[in-house]
Amino acid sequence: MATSDFTTTLMVDKTPKEVYDAINDVRGWWSENIEGSTDKLDDEYVYNYKDVHYCRIKLVEMIPERKVVWQVLSNYFKFTEDKSEWNGTKVIFDISQQEGKTAIKFTHEGLVPQYECYEICREAWTNYIQESLRDLINSGKGHPNTKEDDSFDAQLIEKWNLA
Repeated sequence: MATSDFTTTLMVDKTPKEVYDAINDVRGWWSENIEGSTDKLDDEYVYNYKDVHYCRIKLVEMIPERKVVWQVLSNYFKFTEDKSEWNGTKVIFDISQQEGKTAIKFTHEGLVPQYECYEICREAWTNYIQESLRDLINSGKGHPNTKEDDSFDAQLIEKWNLA
């Protein structure tokens, strides 16, 4: 059965362990401005990008060298009418070996074309996975949002009940 969830796949010449470790180095490829731990089962963290996007995420599944799943517990987008479009969605990284390479199948389960944020999120995730995560895996240096790009605002997070 076809799904409309956003998915992209990346192939790299690295081991599943190297890929798994890079995925869990969220500050190395997504954003340096993350509050909380991002590498153990049941860890929760808050991501924010300026006053535009905040979300609280929990690591709900981790199978070393095979899978990482994040659950979006709460979310806020400044630019959408429905500020909570990601609430309850899952971000899934499936890792497998194919033809001597390691494949990362990234799926944002619940991020669908009907969402107002879909196009902007599709473009952002594509960049983060196909460029930043790829470069972190291959060279040890990704292209995350920097702390200078993001201003972590605890008052706004509290205002939108994301803490």
